[in-house]
Amino acid sequence: MKSFRRELWFELDNRRGLVNITSQVQQALGESGIKEGLVLVNAMHITSSVFINDDESGLHNDFEVWLEKLAPEKPYSQYRHNGSENNADAHLKRTIMGREVVVAVTEGKLDFGPWEQIFYGEFDGKRRKRVLIKIIGE
Repeated sequence: MKSFRRELWFELDNRRGLVNITSQVQQALGESGIKEGLVLVNAMHITSSVFINDDESGLHNDFEVWLEKLAPEKPYSQYRHNGSENNADAHLKRTIMGREVVVAVTEGKLDFGPWEQIFYGEFDGKRRKRVLIKIIGE
């Protein structure tokens, strides 16, 4: 069995944001030479996420509104975690949206359902963070 590893780095200008990373994952898959197997893509920071969904701006806005209702950023005093860093809401948002995705590789391609795309979700931006791509297979 072969394996391939790649890191993606992000530093968003805003506190929160979504980045479609599907093409970067597909590029890594192509470079790996793996035709059958699995791709793991995971956020390597506790206040960011990797998830699969549709690349539609209305839905992205819905995520922002929904997450802010579930775990509002302010007032900072509502969270016991906040202190030197006021990012408790980002930890909660990451838990909701998930840490990683696993996608099947079939005939050298990501084996997606209709409209599926891979996203990096940032919930406490303005600093450098990484995403791990790990591909295993033949």
